[in-house]
Amino acid sequence: MKNLFYSLVVAFAALSLQSCDRSQANVMTLISNDCGKNWKLIGVGETIPKRVMVCELKTTLPNSPMTGECVFKATFNNNVKARIDLDYEYVIIDPVLYITEAPYLAKANVDGDDVSGNNGRFESAENSIIEKRFKDAARQMLDTVDIVEFDQSEFESNLLEKVNDLLNKRGVNVNYLSFVPEPSTQTEQAIDVATAMKIYESKGIEDIGRSVMSARAGATTINIGVEKQEAP
Repeated sequence: MKNLFYSLVVAFAALSLQSCDRSQANVMTLISNDCGKNWKLIGVGETIPKRVMVCELKTTLPNSPMTGECVFKATFNNNVKARIDLDYEYVIIDPVLYITEAPYLAKANVDGDDVSGNNGRFESAENSIIEKRFKDAARQMLDTVDIVEFDQSEFESNLLEKVNDLLNKRGVNVNYLSFVPEPSTQTEQAIDVATAMKIYESKGIEDIGRSVMSARAGATTINIGVEKQEAP
């Protein structure tokens, strides 16, 4: 009887170990007991309670920096339009706030701690949480920016500060970003002319600059070819 008792204890202990995992350092593990209404973060190394009931959910979020990119159109001052290429790196600083902002993330990874292979669900969250704030903030800021005077480094710094003010409240922080406007060919030519004229003016030779710009604008394209001679 005594041996049977010890055997049962060992069996139950083994079963308990198999049914309870521990939270890993490479992910942030969250659980919910009320179908996702409220979430609790499980600390690294802590035991994750077994999820067996319908409303007992578990999901994981990356615990490392992630990158994103998007392309959108924006308008500078004087209604100058440009395509914007945006690249950024972000981290989730408060998983409970983040999962509350994007509750649909909990439905895709209920039973696993592995976040690989779930890039699609994070892209959806990036679109709805991060990139929306980027677009709204950038478009608002560009309304008063002259594209000729555009300072990429200064703008990126100001945009980063403004976006993080919005995203930190949603559990996200952007580490860095790259904001590259791509205006039309005609706009690029106008920027080149305006920049060149500023250089001429700074040297006191604006009259020469106007002559050069006028000559350049009036230049024609010369095609050189060889006519085929008919045989005599």
